[in-house]
Amino acid sequence: MPSQRKTRGPGRTTRDDWMQAALALLIAEGVESVKILRLADQLDCARSSFYWFFKDRGALLEALLEHWETTNTSALIAATRRPSDTITQALGHLYATWEAPGGFDTRLDFAIRGWASRDPDVRARLSACDDARIAAMAGMFERHGFAAAEADVRGRIVYFTQIGYATVDQQESAELRASRGRDYVTCLTGQEPREGDLALAYTVLDQLSRA
Repeated sequence: MPSQRKTRGPGRTTRDDWMQAALALLIAEGVESVKILRLADQLDCARSSFYWFFKDRGALLEALLEHWETTNTSALIAATRRPSDTITQALGHLYATWEAPGGFDTRLDFAIRGWASRDPDVRARLSACDDARIAAMAGMFERHGFAAAEADVRGRIVYFTQIGYATVDQQESAELRASRGRDYVTCLTGQEPREGDLALAYTVLDQLSRA
């Protein structure tokens, strides 16, 4: 009988192969499904090749958390610090990062929240990231002339509104979302956007509508 032994070795897989497969499982089924043998089956390689890239499953899980912190938390914080002339333009930049492919990964964020509900260490890291995101948004408002206390509240409103919006998952079209954009920004900032302030956000929504 022909051998059933997997022959794809470390030379045929990369660390990123393992990471992408693990991220897909984490998002689709939760952290309990992220197992070395299952990943090896998906990648059609020997389980032993995993150990060329990670010490053990714990090291892989740590790498997933670090990836999430970089791609989601760091992306949002960087977006709040983009040069902007008005708070409405700043918020447009932030929303563009939330929506843009390759930017903030909403599905990964929810997967981490599900993981955190069962793991106190992950819960602590999630809380720290939430706090850092909110602080960055508050700082964005402060840089545009809002008093610290009001900036903090407005930052929280922006963050919790977006997280809640994604949780409800209204299946809203990009066109409908764009039509509501100016009113959302006006309500969240108390200021009317100027011409061009939301250009980046509208560009991203237009790309999504064409995808």
